[in-house]
Amino acid sequence: MVGMYDVEKHFGSLHVLKNIQLEVPAGQVLVVLGPSGSGKSTLCRTINRLEPTDSGRITIDGVPLAAEGKALAQLRADVGMVFQSFNLFAHKTILQNVSLGPIKVRKMKKEAAEELAVSLLERVGIASQKDKLPAQLSGGQQQRVAIARALAMKPKVMLFDEPTSALDPEMVNEVLDVMTSLAKEGMTMICVTHEMGFARKAADRVIFMSEGEIVEDSTPDSFFTDPQSARAKDFLSKILTH
Repeated sequence: MVGMYDVEKHFGSLHVLKNIQLEVPAGQVLVVLGPSGSGKSTLCRTINRLEPTDSGRITIDGVPLAAEGKALAQLRADVGMVFQSFNLFAHKTILQNVSLGPIKVRKMKKEAAEELAVSLLERVGIASQKDKLPAQLSGGQQQRVAIARALAMKPKVMLFDEPTSALDPEMVNEVLDVMTSLAKEGMTMICVTHEMGFARKAADRVIFMSEGEIVEDSTPDSFFTDPQSARAKDFLSKILTH
């Protein structure tokens, strides 16, 4: 579903992605772990060209990612993205936020798009808030709206870039619960997260990044119980002791 081949990326003299080789089959839940500055978010953002790459090839469902224009827009419509910040339209209601993409991009009729939006808001547990504006919702609720909005485009793959890092601790689980249920339904997901419990419970596969490289690629069980590299052991010893 997602392929990355020989992908390289620099920010100035900083080499943030080094020879990335990655294939994510349909229906797989991949969690990307690693210390800050290891290239996790950049990796995630190159998959729909929010970050251009220096070289290499990226494919979505077998189709190469175009550099720009209509072909890129079409492919982006197949890739749902949920960020740290919710990026909702402040002056539109929750219902309008979720139905806008299907109307504008998928050319869906307004009634059908709103019906879809309501069903997705029910799925993420906030249909009762549909007529409110984003500012009237908690952070956890806004992030669930952002997930519903991404799902409204019927994407082939969902990218999550630290979706819970801006939330108060008590709101984290309500977002992770939605993500876990998506994972169980067979959605292809690539999740950059610091939530180790989610990685253990929902991931089919874990990759660990350090200094722009994929250092480990394994199952959650073997990664958490028997990491192979010194860098991963060091990382886990720092976060699992608290």
